[in-house]
Amino acid sequence: MRIRPVVLVVALLAVAGCGGPGTETAPNVPPLVSVSTTPTETPSETPSPSTPPTAKVAETLCVRMDQPLVQSTLGTPVVTLQTKPAPADFGLPTYDVCQFGLSTSPNGPVLRVGISVLPATKATLASAQKTYAATKGEPAKPAVVGEGGFGTSTFVVFLLNGRLYKVSGPPATLAKYVVLGQEVVRQAPGLPEPQPLIARPDCERGSSAAEKVMGAPAMVRRDGQTALGDPVCGWVNPNSVLSTSVRRTPNAEALMEPIRKAATSQSIPLGDEAYVDTATGRTTIRVGDDKLVDLVPLPARAIDPDTMTAFALAMSPLYTR
Repeated sequence: MRIRPVVLVVALLAVAGCGGPGTETAPNVPPLVSVSTTPTETPSETPSPSTPPTAKVAETLCVRMDQPLVQSTLGTPVVTLQTKPAPADFGLPTYDVCQFGLSTSPNGPVLRVGISVLPATKATLASAQKTYAATKGEPAKPAVVGEGGFGTSTFVVFLLNGRLYKVSGPPATLAKYVVLGQEVVRQAPGLPEPQPLIARPDCERGSSAAEKVMGAPAMVRRDGQTALGDPVCGWVNPNSVLSTSVRRTPNAEALMEPIRKAATSQSIPLGDEAYVDTATGRTTIRVGDDKLVDLVPLPARAIDPDTMTAFALAMSPLYTR
């Protein structure tokens, strides 16, 4: 895989003031503190992947956060820092994440704290809000936190010192998520820089094909694994993201039915059955009765099915063996 060195110039933006009607804010907003923008060492042209390190930037932030504040703000019975690294939150933008468990149940709700893996500007924030609006979910409102942001009753996204931050979890209120966002602002100064390369050797099988799907080399890699140990592979650049992951479900065959019947689905000979959606590029492979493999390009778009099939063929041995 090739990662091209990139010179990133990030301008510190002015702190957003109080918003207009509908704006959510929180008391005792601390002053922002600039984070060093000293560039990290440029990775070699052909790095050798190894066992992936944890995304230290997100992990460090969660360790710093005031857990009693999280508990009192959300009114949860417990707040437990989850020490097992969580896979990246793939999207435009993509976030490194850490998590707090909010219940005594292992499958209970969690609070996720994310930091964008690529630098961000106000234009990035505006694009993220436009992308969310396209989901037609709960309408977002402005949020006065960091250098400005938006959110709903389940999350807040904001800009701070050249990165986007996202705090998300169970339903509450936007005001409560702003409080948690302000805690992130307090703890963010001095965080380590996000690493450009977090890669598993077994994900490398798809890197050449991934570049063809994305139309450009990945600037950032984010590989990991799910809580059940299934590999997660991800390639990221400013305009495109491509990821692979697994869903474990007893209803795998039933979930494939609408995919199988879709007019835009094209069958490919992988697993027990597999399809490329010619309208979105999304590819789904069923393995047995309890496993679905998702290969997801973002933004969703029409992609040459042969190009996406080549990527799926490269990655399938990792998930179907």
